[in-house]
Amino acid sequence: MFTPKYPPKDTAPPATTVPLPASDLPAPAAPAAPAPLAPVSNRPVVQLTPGSALALAAGGGAVVLVVGAVLVSLLLAVAITGMSVAVCALVIRSILNSERNR
Repeated sequence: MFTPKYPPKDTAPPATTVPLPASDLPAPAAPAAPAPLAPVSNRPVVQLTPGSALALAAGGGAVVLVVGAVLVSLLLAVAITGMSVAVCALVIRSILNSERNR
């Protein structure tokens, strides 16, 4: 039941390679014509005007500010949580020490 099931062994004979005689080797190819540099595209070219460049820069700046605000708020949340855990640990420690001193 728990024995592995292996696929059946391959029954094909192993491939053998026979070197070709020198007379059967293909002749070296002649150099072809150079390929065109770039294909012609029907898509319109995007041109940045000063107004669109300014809008793009403002949008990028807004993204940086939003991501920065999110990261700072996450860091602040971690810091506040750590401080509250530390205060709770001090309170529990002082309660336990006062119980031992009685």
